[in-house]
Amino acid sequence: MNGNISLLNGMQLTGTWETSARHASGEVVFFTGMTGYQEVLTDPSYAGQIIAFTYPLIGQYGLESDGNESAHIQVAGVLVQTLADHGGRPELKDWLEKEGIPVLSQVDVRALVHVLREEGDQFGVMSHEMESNNPQPLQQLTERVTTTSIVHEGNGEKGHVVCLDFGVKASMVREIVKRGYRVTSVPYDSPKDVVDALRPDAILVSNGPGDPRDHLGRIEVIRELALSHPTLGICMGHQLLALAFGCNIEKQTYGHRGSNHPVRNVKTNEVWMTSQNHGYVVERTSIEQSPLELLYENVNDHSVEGLVHPNGTIFTTQFHPEASPGPTDAQSVFDRFDEMIQQGVNVYA
Repeated sequence: MNGNISLLNGMQLTGTWETSARHASGEVVFFTGMTGYQEVLTDPSYAGQIIAFTYPLIGQYGLESDGNESAHIQVAGVLVQTLADHGGRPELKDWLEKEGIPVLSQVDVRALVHVLREEGDQFGVMSHEMESNNPQPLQQLTERVTTTSIVHEGNGEKGHVVCLDFGVKASMVREIVKRGYRVTSVPYDSPKDVVDALRPDAILVSNGPGDPRDHLGRIEVIRELALSHPTLGICMGHQLLALAFGCNIEKQTYGHRGSNHPVRNVKTNEVWMTSQNHGYVVERTSIEQSPLELLYENVNDHSVEGLVHPNGTIFTTQFHPEASPGPTDAQSVFDRFDEMIQQGVNVYA
């Protein structure tokens, strides 16, 4: 049966339904990686979004037992050119069906991406062809993905890291646990006294979906915690820490979502290929009005990819160091975080 994806600008593309769920609304975005679809689908930062995969064949290598970034698929819907057929084996299509995710195949993703690059990410609706569409922005995405209780992982031989969970990826926590820490994830809106009572040695401000400016009521708590503990912010966490120290945030035209984004360390000139997923960035000129300094920049568009507080034990990355899109260079971010906690000084300063 045919269906369509309708954008707010009036564009409509047709496709073929692959699952029995046949309606979804959300921000329509595209992911450029050739692999990593399982991680993308379960990444809480994609909550509320309809994801268009640009690689023409999705599902070709099946599913990995340890590939999920959260307990469930987080995206609102999926658009692909071709969904792989594994001859009846329970693979990607069956998983999407079980999770109730609408999937359209045979979509002209190339044409869709051209429009998104020219006009920007926009809201859309997946539906039956003749159905009336009225896309509306989704709000309160963080409440969908944050932990609802305090969760402990790891044994904590080297220390205790408290994660402010705005939609943290499982692999992010694993990288810190792997380095000998106990990680306690708390709801993103936990009061400061709740975090203090856990006696953290360091703070992780996690990734998550949506607009960081929706959390302006949280930035004073984030600033106070960061000034009192070694702190690492990743993706949404990077943007929240930037806001907490006086920077501005702006919406990108079509965001960075893929596994081949080159990032340069401005202090060493070292370049890494990184995995990214964000639609907002720190306004580069606003860094001058803050105590923060540029640490990483995007090689292609020179957007802000990381910040450091030269007089504090605080640094951030816009990219995802845990994702390892082939090269594993960026995982050294967690080594630097480890050093910062153990030495009590900012190794980037």
